Amino acid sequence: MLPDAVTVCRVGLFSRLGLGRSASRASSRGSGRGGRRPTGPDSAHLAEFAATRTGVEAYVEPATNVTPTTLVLVAQDGEWTRRRVPDPATARDFARRTGIPVYDVNLTGYPQRMREWTARKRREEGGA
Repeated sequence: MLPDAVTVCRVGLFSRLGLGRSASRASSRGSGRGGRRPTGPDSAHLAEFAATRTGVEAYVEPATNVTPTTLVLVAQDGEWTRRRVPDPATARDFARRTGIPVYDVNLTGYPQRMREWTARKRREEGGA
């Protein structure tokens, strides 16, 4: 016997919205948004950046419908890097462990030196 259309639609809708059983199991495993778990290279890159630059600050970017939670590190000269992290708590924990201040970018915005560094790099590379 074939299932009725309501059952088929409900199952498809829940799985598309990430509300099905398999989605809850995936989130409990920590797969994070965007289907990508943070990797060792991401963590290693953030640690290396923080250790080799002066005046580094951390800015937590919340997850959106398109991107997962990310951590932006900004050095004193404005140089910056961004990497995915599992969640905001992990980002704050990383900053505390490395002894750098951490901010929520939705509350503070990005520092001006970051925008200036990006504009300077674009000019040097012949961009707009």
